[in-house]
Formats: sequence, C-alpha cells, structure tokens
Amino acid sequence: MDLRKIKKLIDLLEESNLAEIEIKEGEESVRLSRIPTGVAVAAPAAALEVRSPAAAAPAAAPMPMSSPTESATGGTAKAGADLPPGHVVRAPMVGTYYAAPAPDKPAFVTVGQQVKAGETLGIIEAMKMFNPIEADVAGTVVAILCESGQPIEFDQPLFVIG
Repeated sequence: MDLRKIKKLIDLLEESNLAEIEIKEGEESVRLSRIPTGVAVAAPAAALEVRSPAAAAPAAAPMPMSSPTESATGGTAKAGADLPPGHVVRAPMVGTYYAAPAPDKPAFVTVGQQVKAGETLGIIEAMKMFNPIEADVAGTVVAILCESGQPIEFDQPLFVIG
C-alpha cells in the first residue's frame, strides 16, 4: 500500500468520529485506530505480559515523595511540586513506562548515574509501540519518579536530572 494512501487514511480518521479504520487491498491490510483524547485505557495485566516482555522488567527504585504527584482531580503535579531541584524530564505521551528493554536486562538508568543528552532513560509503550525517553540535558539522575510497568499520563514527571 502506498504511503500517500496511508496518510490520507490518517487524515480521514482524524477528521471523522471513527475510532478505527481497517482497509484490505489484496494481501495488504492497514488498520488504524485511535484513543479519544482524555480517555484513559488500562490494558489487562495478562495482555501486558503476553504483548510486552518488558512488563516484568526490574524497576529502578522511585524516589519517595512527601506528597502524591496527582491532585484530587487526577491531574499530574506541575514543576516544582515536591520535586528535587534539577531538570525535570516529563512524559511526552500517555502509555506504560518500562525501566529496561526486557525483563532480563538491567534498567536503562539508576539514581546517581551520569547521563548524556540523547541517552535513553526508559521507554513508554503506547499502542503497541515502544518509544524511547531520552535525556534532553547531560547530568546526574537525581530521581526516578515512576516504577516499571506503571501507567503514566502526558506531561507526568518521570526523571529529575541535576
């Protein structure tokens, strides 16, 4: 299937109220689906284990916080709310955070580790795609604010780099 056709299908999906489109042409098929904005979807734990070998990855110990990061309305805490000083790396999307590339592999980073700009800090699984979370500054990992396998929200603080 031509890339232009796929782009047109994406545009059609965005302009419509459809949640999913599936097109088959001969042996080729394309299935596009989206989650409506503002809807949180939790995958069953069994599905995560089957689909994602990183689900059982060892987690770096999250830094204890003096108060929860979420407000009573379910929103995510903003910068400076009980976070240690340093550069805050935030989630660029909604998904499931994993600290390691696979369950039997070590975590990408640990507290106290030196990182360079562009180095992978963790991954977020969103719609069966694994997206690397990269350091945008060089420094030392001061805090890891989430656990492996934890669902995360857009703009949620994930790491603090000092």
